[in-house]
Formats: sequence, C-alpha cells, structure tokens
Amino acid sequence: MTPAWIVCAWPPVLWQARATPELHLVHLGTSVLTQRDRSTPCSGQTVWGAPSTECSAGVAWDWIELRQGVVALADPFGLITNIRLLDAEGHELSATQAVVPQNELVHTLPWQNEVQRAQHQLN
Repeated sequence: MTPAWIVCAWPPVLWQARATPELHLVHLGTSVLTQRDRSTPCSGQTVWGAPSTECSAGVAWDWIELRQGVVALADPFGLITNIRLLDAEGHELSATQAVVPQNELVHTLPWQNEVQRAQHQLN
C-alpha cells in the first residue's frame, strides 16, 4: 500500500474548491491496524488518488471503527493531501477554509467499502 504520509510529498495540485467532485479519485490502498484485544477499536489508514500524466492528486486519512461495520474519519481536520484548493478568485484557501470541501470530497468516495474489504481480508 502507498503510505499515507507520502501523499504530502507529492507535488502540489491546484484545484478549484467548488470543483472537487470532478476529482475522480481511485482507491490506492487501505491498511488495518490489528487489535490486540477487543477493548480497543479497529483503526487504520486509507489512501486515494487521481494519477495522471500531468499531475497526481491524492488524499489520505486515518479511520476508526465505531462499532462492528461502522467506520468514520478519525479526525476530519487531519486529512493528508497535496491538493491545494482555490477560491473563485484563484486564491489558495487556508487550512481551515479547506476543511469543508476536503471532507465533502472524502464523503463522495466509497471508502467505507474499501475499509470493510480490508478488514475481511484479515479474517
């Protein structure tokens, strides 16, 4: 699997914030941190990207299992990405301003299915 932290080392990709649904990201990998006992929730990381010949956009995040079969972003403010979102005038959004469009992008992806698939492969 592509390590999640590597995404921030990719060259920056400038993208209009209102056009994040047009980023067609594909699943690059999901890791599952195995549980030592049932008292700790299952967690891991997932990486998504849009590789092309011109640029490679990517986003990764930590996830946590809230209960059997229900996973969520571990930290909605902790996305790792090389995507720099721009406002309508072409100015880069601050990290705080980018949180909502970044999370909207994540929620368009079928990432929970990939997490469940990775969990089942461990069993």
